[in-house]
Amino acid sequence: MKKVTRDDVAKLAGTSTAVVSYVINDGPRPVAAETRERVLSAIDRLGYRPDRVAQAMASRRTDLLGLIVPDARQPFFGELAHAVEQAAADRGKMVLVGNSDYHDAREVHYLRAFLGMRAAGLILVSLGPSESAAAELAAWDARVVLMHEHPETMDEFAVVTDDLGGARLATKHLLDHGHAYVACLGGAEYTPVIGDPVTDHVAGWRQAMTEAGLSTEGRLFHALYSRYDAYLLALDLLSRPDRPTALFCSTDDQAIGVLRAARELRIDVPRELAVAGFDDIKEAALTDPPLTTVASDREAMAHAAVDLALGGGPQEAGWQGDRLQCFPSRLVVRGSCGCAHTPGAWSG
Repeated sequence: MKKVTRDDVAKLAGTSTAVVSYVINDGPRPVAAETRERVLSAIDRLGYRPDRVAQAMASRRTDLLGLIVPDARQPFFGELAHAVEQAAADRGKMVLVGNSDYHDAREVHYLRAFLGMRAAGLILVSLGPSESAAAELAAWDARVVLMHEHPETMDEFAVVTDDLGGARLATKHLLDHGHAYVACLGGAEYTPVIGDPVTDHVAGWRQAMTEAGLSTEGRLFHALYSRYDAYLLALDLLSRPDRPTALFCSTDDQAIGVLRAARELRIDVPRELAVAGFDDIKEAALTDPPLTTVASDREAMAHAAVDLALGGGPQEAGWQGDRLQCFPSRLVVRGSCGCAHTPGAWSG
């Protein structure tokens, strides 16, 4: 069967091959609506499929976006990747996902791979690139957008959520239940990093405690972001005679581990222990009791990140300066704090 060409489409549509190209590539010149419809109809009737490889070679760009996340097995990053994929599909693009596993070498590996493929843009979730990664980015003409994290070492466009404000909302809500204080489960014990969401979660907790006139001394605990590590820490923490009656966790995965430990220790949640998390992963609504948590507008963030990666500029509210777009976070109230489910309040 003869391969359908762009010339065949132009002949059937009664136009030039250049106009067919403008329709397929959505530019660079405008095409009248009636002509566009004729071209699209001809494409459909003939079953024409553009040669994407040839297009990429001619334009030195593909229809691909590269997305690098720490670990897509973690529910939050998996849901974030899905939101980016959907936003890219709305723009006619495909997404390639690489997992850095929090290792600089793997991050550099995927940067090189995606840049070598002439990706139309890159979306990077990273605490900050190594010197090798920074050198790779400097050597290529590619738009890089930071998402979820905003390391101070990078002067790139960034799309983030209001982590500090969301943590403050959750902590204040627990305090409003009458608890003497709220303990906090942060990340692994290390020097705080500016632009790291968990660093901001801890800062938001501290802010709410300070505003309530409460000390944070000895009330911050550390665990990795996995459920199992949080579970092990909670088994020890909740076995102490001076255990807290309220706990704000920096991630939902940590909070789910805490709920499991409380169940094993026969501690009633929320009567004896109120728990709140951060991220609003889908499983948060299915825990027992359902988890009170902080949600971000992942869909809006994903669309903003994709638009920026494809060369767009600031167009909506939320911009802080000319490089950082911060979306508000929302408190999602469920049963683990002692409340019935309510729509929740937004930060900011």
